[in-house]
Amino acid sequence: MIFSYRTIKSPSEGIHKEKGSKFLGFAFPVESEEEVKQKISELKKKYFDARHHCYAYVLGADKTRFRAVDDGEPNHSAGDPILGQLRSKELTNVLIVVVRYFGGVKLGVGGLIAAYKAAAESTLNNAGIIGKEILRSYTIWYPYISSPDVMKLVKEFELEIQSQSFASECKMEIEISLRREKNFEDKVQLLNALGIIIAIKEIPLS
Repeated sequence: MIFSYRTIKSPSEGIHKEKGSKFLGFAFPVESEEEVKQKISELKKKYFDARHHCYAYVLGADKTRFRAVDDGEPNHSAGDPILGQLRSKELTNVLIVVVRYFGGVKLGVGGLIAAYKAAAESTLNNAGIIGKEILRSYTIWYPYISSPDVMKLVKEFELEIQSQSFASECKMEIEISLRREKNFEDKVQLLNALGIIIAIKEIPLS
């Protein structure tokens, strides 16, 4: 089971120049194809006069959703080198777009591969790479009298409280690291066995 993944903390930029051509690199943290489309659309509007807007992305903790696009460059000369940089750094939930301004000198397939790789590498070198835990969401129900025990759970398992309400029956929405999920469920069962009533419902990962 995958418990965590590597991604970038915030957007970053880079640049590579080769024989008059300029390769402007842009990296974004993303979580969906919709975000990918939005970022690419924004760059195409901003750099409308550029000849190529090549890109690659990887999505999901298991890295099974990915795409590489050459945008008019020779096949596999742009998108694949960009994707290769994401894979070499074991990153996911990241989009890299390299915008090329043609400088008048053809670089050849080998030259293009090297240039797009260098632009993507430069962009990622300027990004803050971080590790992220995969979280699971739960809803907790409990009588008000059990509040101290629930708050002990929150502290012990470093639960992220998303929302909570207090009444005769209290409700709390939380997130917990996937690697601590089993121990958390076992602890709730133990508390129930001791007469402390706490009900939990797992919200499946999307």
